[in-house]
Amino acid sequence: MKFLIAIIGLLVVFGLAYLASNGKKQIRYRPLAIMIVLQVILAYALLNTGVGTFLIGGFATVFKSLLDYANEGIAFVFGGLTTVGAESGGAPFFLSVLMPIVVISALIGILQYIRILPFVIKYIGLVLSKINGMGRLESYNAVASAVLGQSEVFISVKKQIGLLPKHRLYTLCASAMSTVSMSIVGAYMTMIEPKYVVTALVLNLFGGFIIASIVNPYEVTEEEDILEVQEEEKQSFFEMLGEYILDGFKVAIIVAAMLIGFVALIALVNGIFSAVLGISFQELLGYVFAPFAFIMGVPWKEAIQAGSIMATKMVSNEFVAMLNLKETAMSARTTGIVSVFLVSFANFSSIGIIAGAVKGLHEKQGNVVARFGLKLLYGASLVSVLSAIITGLFL
Repeated sequence: MKFLIAIIGLLVVFGLAYLASNGKKQIRYRPLAIMIVLQVILAYALLNTGVGTFLIGGFATVFKSLLDYANEGIAFVFGGLTTVGAESGGAPFFLSVLMPIVVISALIGILQYIRILPFVIKYIGLVLSKINGMGRLESYNAVASAVLGQSEVFISVKKQIGLLPKHRLYTLCASAMSTVSMSIVGAYMTMIEPKYVVTALVLNLFGGFIIASIVNPYEVTEEEDILEVQEEEKQSFFEMLGEYILDGFKVAIIVAAMLIGFVALIALVNGIFSAVLGISFQELLGYVFAPFAFIMGVPWKEAIQAGSIMATKMVSNEFVAMLNLKETAMSARTTGIVSVFLVSFANFSSIGIIAGAVKGLHEKQGNVVARFGLKLLYGASLVSVLSAIITGLFL
């Protein structure tokens, strides 16, 4: 039965992507088929094989160790708070989940400085470009987004931003919204199972290309297939380290501020809806998103609960939704499917973040991004649904 639902789900996702396509006759089906098969193979390998379990376990162990090391610095600065938190059953969310972003950001900076990350990103992107049938710039951008972040990635290709036509710019922005940056992966792993975080990272990478190839199909000529990565200004090691540490702290503060605002506003709106209609806003959204949860493989009896969490992620952000998921009692299968759906930046606030990042580099192109912002969210949401459907096949 789950295979039949998965097939229906895939048809719905591809149908919705096809309806929004701006070049239906330009769609190339061979790369699409290859990437879908790769998604299925990778999902099976990660979730149902010993090798996958070993790789995910290793990945999770690395991040757990990083979080433990981060706690040394956190305890030094916030010692009293962490001690009180431990005695009451857990440190405050800001300290245990968000503050480690500072340390991981610093490590990313070090790997950038010693030229390991640029090398890895460039050559993984080159391999991907042979598979997805897109340009080297698009492939580089997808991998770089997963490492550097959805706004920082545009700085690395700022030489080309002003020269890109609208269709190529859409693909770059879609990749940035469909993936998540490595600096906050550790934070996700404290809220949902690491295997679902890793699975989502891998599937979203290919899913972004699959949906973009339908919604926004085009071919890149040899003359256009140029990749110019902006070299960072030469800095001393400690200048760079201080900059990345501060960047990580800014991310943690921004996420904390957004969580305070969104959680409070959702509680306010829920209260108003409950008083007026006898049903909370999140429950209402659950009914709207329940059919999508069902085609992802969620049993119908849990579809409304799952749909509510999915909607929360879209109207606020993935952190709020993950907190809701932790507090919601659902089957292991449903929790796994919804967890994979949540691991992306596909929400309304990301439209502003990406448009603002591009506008900071090139005002005209930033305005172009703002105009196709809703279509960007539409495509990135389909990527999340696609990844969840593929995951549901193996749970």
